[in-house]
Amino acid sequence: MRPPRFRLFILLVPLVLLSGAASAQTAPAQNAAASNPGRELLLDKCAQCHSDAIWRDQRQDARAWEATLYRMLGRGGVWSGEEIKTMTAYLASDFGPNSPRPASAAR
Repeated sequence: MRPPRFRLFILLVPLVLLSGAASAQTAPAQNAAASNPGRELLLDKCAQCHSDAIWRDQRQDARAWEATLYRMLGRGGVWSGEEIKTMTAYLASDFGPNSPRPASAAR
């Protein structure tokens, strides 16, 4: 008869392997979203005063997003023109008028 530790090992190995495969499948998508420089800037610069609902719900094109960001300069936003271009590109692609709406959380 085999020791109980061996049986436990035999039972746990497939579980560990399966959980590693599942996390490996979701990690690239999460890392891609997390490593977007426009998203990182937006969270760093805008989330100090705004919740994500402000950009999630507006659905503007690139020109309107750029105007919004420049308007925020007059209200105390501190960023460069290059940062505005980066944030505008992210907002227009992920929160533009034709982009798919993200699944909203229960309110």
